[in-house]
Amino acid sequence: MQVFHIATAADWAAARRSGAYTTSTRGRTLEQEGFLHASRREQVPGTYRAFYADAREPLVLLTIETDRLDVPWREDEVGQDRFPHIYGPLSPDAVVAAQPFAADGSLPSFTRLFVGEMLWRVGLAVVAMLLAGLGAQLAGLSGTDGAPLVGALAGLALGVVVFVVVLRRRR
Repeated sequence: MQVFHIATAADWAAARRSGAYTTSTRGRTLEQEGFLHASRREQVPGTYRAFYADAREPLVLLTIETDRLDVPWREDEVGQDRFPHIYGPLSPDAVVAAQPFAADGSLPSFTRLFVGEMLWRVGLAVVAMLLAGLGAQLAGLSGTDGAPLVGALAGLALGVVVFVVVLRRRR
């Protein structure tokens, strides 16, 4: 079964680095609350409106696969409804997706995500090409035959390294 949790992008990034997510809900820790709040898919919009609508920082929607949890979870009665609660720190391995959450509490469209990602990649490719051209120009100043080609290849290699490093850090 999948359950969902709204998190700040900063809290989620910290959890990925540390190996454990411990924010129960906005402004409350697992230690303070005793569990991590979660929602079923149809409960996410209401949870957003109740607790995150005034958030001014980037949010992500975590999709949690309960079969991957290494801590207990259950659905508890909250008022007239039942909500999933996770009784322990959330391992990032149990999170099967972390999607940016739009300001209105919805997930961004596929087109918006695709265009944004493509702009990053095109920008990085342009940087790689500029580094190749710069390498060719600088090597060409030596006056040696074949130096511009070697400079272009060295610049291109540097550009590819920059491309790969930036894309890996964005994940």
